[in-house]
Amino acid sequence: MDTVTVNDIRLEHEVRGSGEPVLFISPVLPDGFLPLVAEPALTERYRLVTYHKRGWSGSTHTPGPVSVGDHVADAIALLDHLGIHRVHVAGHSTGGAVAAQLAQDHPDRIVTVALLELSLLSVPAGAAFFAQAAPAFEAYAAGDPERAFGLFLSLAGGMDWERCRTLLDERIPGSVAQGVKDADTLFGVELPALAEWRFGPDEAASIRRPVLSVLGGTTQPLWVEVAEFLRSNVPDIEECVVDGVGHLLHIERSRPVAEALARFLARHPITP
Repeated sequence: MDTVTVNDIRLEHEVRGSGEPVLFISPVLPDGFLPLVAEPALTERYRLVTYHKRGWSGSTHTPGPVSVGDHVADAIALLDHLGIHRVHVAGHSTGGAVAAQLAQDHPDRIVTVALLELSLLSVPAGAAFFAQAAPAFEAYAAGDPERAFGLFLSLAGGMDWERCRTLLDERIPGSVAQGVKDADTLFGVELPALAEWRFGPDEAASIRRPVLSVLGGTTQPLWVEVAEFLRSNVPDIEECVVDGVGHLLHIERSRPVAEALARFLARHPITP
């Protein structure tokens, strides 16, 4: 990947394809969008920008706290470096929080927002999810990042760790090893920042851009409730449910997700 220094940190990034730009913001799997950005429905029509947020993979690891707002500032600086003024943005899980905040803070720069199972802890199921995640936090505190990462990913993905690991090894080789290396970021920086992020009805209503909410058909109650929250509060929202997948929806079935995203982007071009 290419690197650039912005806001005194190094960000790894990659640009592929041509056309209207789309910025992809990953959560706890820094290369989680690789299967999606390889899909012809997107690569043949759009300029796809992926990057590793600070704290992930080869980007600069800064000590916490690192807020959602810090990630927004990094994303804008990266876009400036690439000469991109207006952009579509897509975020998955905690990356969706950055995408939603971008749309609030920089409405002049963001044309559309695609939220692939946005993670939001203020809905009722948020507390229940983190109660279920307690063994993962305990394993991390006990100095076992590999077990902690596996427990957390299998919980979020709604599948046992053997199946989850096989999926990740097949679709994103090396992602499990990298996730274990970045466990300090996951448990010590990313999840605490998400807990501090505030995104209530007023904030959701302030997004005045077309929003696509993508949900896995067999996902966890947390993301079902988040989808309901978005449906009730975002003024201009479209929805897509991908059958037979959970929270790792675009890794499990990248093609239908890519096609839904491409249709959404085509309905809302940067230049009408």
